[in-house]
Amino acid sequence: MRRPSHLRRLTVAGFAVLTGGTAALAGVLDEPHLRVVPRTGAELDRIAKALAAPEDFSKAQAFEEMSAGAATVRPRDNPDAFSQPSGNMPFAAELDFKVGNGLFRKLWVSSPSSTLASDGLGPLFNARSCQRCHLKDGRGHPPEGPEDSAVSMFLRVSIPGGEEQAMAEIEDYISTRPEPTYGAQLQDFSLPGHKAEYRLKVTYEEREVALSGGETASLRVPTYEAADLGYGPLHPGAMLSPRVAPQMIGLGLLEAIPAADIMERADPGDADGDGISGRPNIIWSLEFDMPMLGRFGHKAGAPTIRHQTASAFAGDIGISNPLFPDPWGECTEAQADCRAGPHGDGDDRLHEIDGEGLGLVTFYSRNLAVPARRDVSDPMVLRGKKLFYDTGCTSCHTPAFVTHRLEDQPEQSFQLIWPYTDMLLHDMGEGLADNRPEARATGREWRTAPLWGVGMTERVSGHTYFLHDGRARSLLEAILWHGGEAQAQRDAVVEMSPDDRAALIEFLESL
Repeated sequence: MRRPSHLRRLTVAGFAVLTGGTAALAGVLDEPHLRVVPRTGAELDRIAKALAAPEDFSKAQAFEEMSAGAATVRPRDNPDAFSQPSGNMPFAAELDFKVGNGLFRKLWVSSPSSTLASDGLGPLFNARSCQRCHLKDGRGHPPEGPEDSAVSMFLRVSIPGGEEQAMAEIEDYISTRPEPTYGAQLQDFSLPGHKAEYRLKVTYEEREVALSGGETASLRVPTYEAADLGYGPLHPGAMLSPRVAPQMIGLGLLEAIPAADIMERADPGDADGDGISGRPNIIWSLEFDMPMLGRFGHKAGAPTIRHQTASAFAGDIGISNPLFPDPWGECTEAQADCRAGPHGDGDDRLHEIDGEGLGLVTFYSRNLAVPARRDVSDPMVLRGKKLFYDTGCTSCHTPAFVTHRLEDQPEQSFQLIWPYTDMLLHDMGEGLADNRPEARATGREWRTAPLWGVGMTERVSGHTYFLHDGRARSLLEAILWHGGEAQAQRDAVVEMSPDDRAALIEFLESL
C-alpha cells in the first residue's frame, strides 16, 4: 500500500535534502513489496520513546531481551538455534514454513531425471542446495585448507561497464557488466561433461597488532586466486570479490523496516561532522521494474528477500525461476556447451522452480527467527554496552527500529527489533576493500552487518569466522579490521584497557 500522497511528498523532499540528490532517487521510498498500514500520530510518539537512546546503563532497557519483538524465540543450546520459525507465527502458516524448509534443504539433480520436481541443477553451480551454503541457516566459512571445499564461499566477478550499462534512473550508479566468459560469479562445481569454472585458492599472511595493556592480536591477511580456470583467462579488467554465505535469521524483519527510517540515517556528505557518512544502495528491482532501496547481501545488492532468493537459485545452483528465467543459470554465451545442455524447464513448472516454490522458500527465509538475547542484565555485559555506545559504534550499528504495521505479515508487523545495523553502506577502508563496485556501492563500501545472533555463531556454525570473507577468526579481529569511517572506533578499541575490551566483547557475545 502506498503512503498518502501528502506524506510521500514530505518524505521524498526530506530524502532529496539528505542526499543532495534528484527526484530520480525519490521512488526508492516506495515499498511495493509491503502492504503498509500508515502509522498514526500516537504510534509515532510511541516509536520515538521506544527508540530513544538509553541514559542509564546500569540496567537493561525495556524489551531489550526480545531481539525480534514478538517474533523472538527462546535460544536453543544446539546447532538448530537459527532454524526456528518466527515466535508469533500463526499455526496455519507453519506448514508453509516447513514446506519452504524442505525446498531450502532439497538436493537438486541434473536433467533429464525422473524426479521432475527436483531436476535442473547447473550445469555449473556452487552448491546443490540452499542449505549447503547456509548450513543450519547460519554463516558460511572460507575453506580451511587445500583439501576443504569452498561450498559456502565464492568469488563474484565483473568488469567495468560502459554507457549501455549505465542507469539514468539511479543517481551515482557505477556501471559494470558480467565478465564476458564467466558471468557474474565463479562456479567451482559442474555436472559430468562440463568443466568447473575454477578452484578457489585462499592463502593468508599473519599480521600482528599491538593492543594496550601489553596484549597483542594477530590478523590474517587473505589473498584470493581463481585457480585452474576452466574456460580460459579472465578479462584483464576483471574485478573479484570473495563472499561467504551470511546467516539467515531476521530477514523478514529487516525487509519490514520503513525505507524512510533507513534513509533518515543517511548522511552521505557527513553533514553532522562525526566522520560517518552512510549511504543507501539503490537497486533496480526485477520484481517491480523500478529503483528500490537495497537491503540484502554484503553490499545491499538486493531489494527484497524474494529477489535475493531468486538470484541465489540462479547463480548458486543454476535453477531457473520467474525472476531469473534462463534455464542454464549463470552460463554465458561463451559457454556454448553449458547453454546447449539438457535443462529442467519447460514442463508444468515452466521454470525449474516455479513461482509457488520460490514463494515458499521466500516465506521460510523471511521467517527464520532471531533467538532472544542472553545475559542482558549481567554487569559485564552492561559495561560493554556502555562502551559500545560511548565509542560510537551505534553510529553504524543502529540498535533498534520499529517495523511497519503490515496488513498480511503478522510475524513482521509493528515489532520493536534490535538488529544493530543501519542497513546503509559505509567506507570500511583499504584493508577491507574488494575494489569491486555493486550498483551505488563503491569498492570500499559494505552494508553494516546486523549483529543480532552474532554471539551464537559458534553454536550454530561450529566456527567464529566473521566479515564478508570470513577472514576474522573472532569478534575482536573483526573490529580490528575496521577502517575508513570506522577507523576512530577501531583505534578506541585498541587503546581500551584490557578489561574494557573484554567487556565490549562480552556485550557482543550476548547479542
